[in-house]
Amino acid sequence: MGETIGGKAENMEYGEQILTATGIEREFVTGNSVLPVLTGLSITMRSGEMTAVTGASGVGKSTLLHILGGLDRPSRGEVRIKGVLLNDQSQKKLARLRNDKVGFVFQFHYLMDDFSAVENVMMPMIVAGRKMTEASDKAEQLLERVGLIDRVMHRPNQLSGGEQQRVAVARALANDPEIVLADEPSGNLDTATGDKLHDLLFHLNAENDITFLIATHNRELAARCDRQLEIADGKIREPNL
Repeated sequence: MGETIGGKAENMEYGEQILTATGIEREFVTGNSVLPVLTGLSITMRSGEMTAVTGASGVGKSTLLHILGGLDRPSRGEVRIKGVLLNDQSQKKLARLRNDKVGFVFQFHYLMDDFSAVENVMMPMIVAGRKMTEASDKAEQLLERVGLIDRVMHRPNQLSGGEQQRVAVARALANDPEIVLADEPSGNLDTATGDKLHDLLFHLNAENDITFLIATHNRELAARCDRQLEIADGKIREPNL
């Protein structure tokens, strides 16, 4: 058995290729100016990988995750999830693909204040057309998995910041996504609470083989991942190679 990195053996073989992005460029036009952010970036993800994306503020980490998850379209380049080309999808089909294939965890939890924890986790399943009873049962199972079985009926304002993010993680897993994209998931938490959230993500990866791509400034979190990618000058590199 090889040396362990981020909780996995160095010589571990990952699963099938689930996400590929090739030649991704993204530029933003403001007035007469064109601001290039991503300038020919490519990335491949396989199932079971735990990958960190690092880089200075404003370098394009969030932009990359939004493009990979179908929340934004690249100016040029292609993104495929399980062979499906996102570029060719209508907005309706893209929304369905996002809901079914991609889980999102953001720095701010974006929970719906008027709904309980279990109702928030149920929402992606209801959108996908699952029965209420089935969605409710699975939502409770997910909340138990993230350590919140005693908080299922609490609304977001009754939960701590760390608990709110755990609900957001459970919601991201609702439809058994191919990949979870996490954008500074602990950026709004204190160090101790953030560390607990990180432990949860690695536990989910190890126990359930869930694939994570995490944009982060946190060096310790990045170091725990199986792979580190860094965005610089609009392109991506692996600084640990």
